[in-house]
Amino acid sequence: MNSNAVKRLYPLLAGFIAVFFLSACEWHYDDRSELEKIRDRGVLRVGTLNNQLSYYIGSDGPTGLDFELATQFADSLGVKLEMQPAYTLSGLFPALERGDVDILAAGLTITEERMKQFRPGPAYYFVSQQLVYKNGHWRPRNLTELNKDGARIAVVEGSSHAMTLQAIQREYQDLIWESVKDTDDDELLKQVADGQLDFTIADSVDIALIQRTHPTITVAIELTEDEPVAWFMKKNQDDSLYALMIEFFGKKTQSGELAALEEKYFGHVDSFDFVDTRAFLRAIDSKLPKWEPLFKKYADEFDWRLLAALSYQESHWNPRAVSPTGVRGMMMLTLPTAKSVGVKNRLDPEQSIRGGAAYLRKMLDRVPDSVNEHERIWFAFASYNIGFGHMMDARRLTKAQGGNPDSWADVKQRLPLLAKRQYYTQTRYGYARGYEAKSYVENIRRYYQSIIGHEQDQALAIQSEEADNVDDLQTIVVDMEQATPNGERKGDGDASAENADEKTLTEPEKSERPKGEKDSDKKGN
Repeated sequence: MNSNAVKRLYPLLAGFIAVFFLSACEWHYDDRSELEKIRDRGVLRVGTLNNQLSYYIGSDGPTGLDFELATQFADSLGVKLEMQPAYTLSGLFPALERGDVDILAAGLTITEERMKQFRPGPAYYFVSQQLVYKNGHWRPRNLTELNKDGARIAVVEGSSHAMTLQAIQREYQDLIWESVKDTDDDELLKQVADGQLDFTIADSVDIALIQRTHPTITVAIELTEDEPVAWFMKKNQDDSLYALMIEFFGKKTQSGELAALEEKYFGHVDSFDFVDTRAFLRAIDSKLPKWEPLFKKYADEFDWRLLAALSYQESHWNPRAVSPTGVRGMMMLTLPTAKSVGVKNRLDPEQSIRGGAAYLRKMLDRVPDSVNEHERIWFAFASYNIGFGHMMDARRLTKAQGGNPDSWADVKQRLPLLAKRQYYTQTRYGYARGYEAKSYVENIRRYYQSIIGHEQDQALAIQSEEADNVDDLQTIVVDMEQATPNGERKGDGDASAENADEKTLTEPEKSERPKGEKDSDKKGN
């Protein structure tokens, strides 16, 4: 190479060296731990799914099992919570891989495939995978019949259900199934209910919840044993955040708070009545719109939907309902109870609803303060049905047997004992049809869930029509001081939009029972 060529290369070489050193000066290694990054940022970013178990917008703002747990975990870290809900599974794990979120909290089962790429936290509940079909459709007797008569089976792409079908296909090689990307389990379940799809696979808890709004969904085959559900993190050598997550779930389990949350969100769906659920859904469309304004008018601190569920349990929203024992009206009040709350005409629907709400409020105010805020209403409903004194007897039995008298999950198991001589002879107020009170409360909870699910279906239908891309994560920032999980009483933590573009949210004893009112007087239908 001649000297002139070398001279021409000098400026290029000098420029390259300058750029290299400039870049080196600007680049620096971030040696902060994952926990330090979150605390410096002041925000815990959590990816979740928008559904009626993990996360949704309720009457008092954001709520859901994973939302409540994430709220408490962020609070334990001393940071704000930023929920990033997705409508489909396909957006979640890529967001975690890219570092857009710190944790996935979306009711995700632990699978071998997921463990290869991501790090699961402790299991916080268990589900089994079930094959479902529409009631009235032919039921497959075994896995060889899934494609009988050209039947279609579809699951969400990348889901644990797709992995289950892949395993099944290794044994049944002729099995044909579809993997759908831009959808979720709820959508496929609804397609089965509508007759658009023959079969799909979903988790047992999700199926039990969606049956409250789509009762034709029926379980055909149990495909797996119980599988653990957990949160997920990226795989790395940094244990700072992971260690605190382990500690967090350990404390929640030991304190009983985790069991109480599970009871709140799906403790009432262990039984299912197809005929009753279908009748109730018809009543939501045909009867509820007429009475909804009155329930809202007199609900006050209650969620009006709970008052509506109570009324349906009592009278099936029949303002002229009368029982053989003399209770009558929308809220099935006895004459003494009606007088105690200022109701002159029990068959007047407005008076009855106002009086029923007032009486329920009296029962709620007497529930001991030691009971968790979101469970107090269940104790109040039991008192509405069998009387406050009998409800307190059930609490005393619970304590005597080593259970937690402040836990609805524990107390409801003892309510039926009030009808057994060996137990009610030990109580202060004697015999009561506690088994009816248990069913009474759990029915109200299921009706309440059906109303919520019905509203969500309507809201999601509108959102799906307006959304440009439902796979994109939305940012929901929660103010830790104002956000309170959706409870049975309206709080002051209602969600309010701060940024429309990003959809950001700041986020008796027996003598005190009205005289003359017997256990049979408060029997629900």
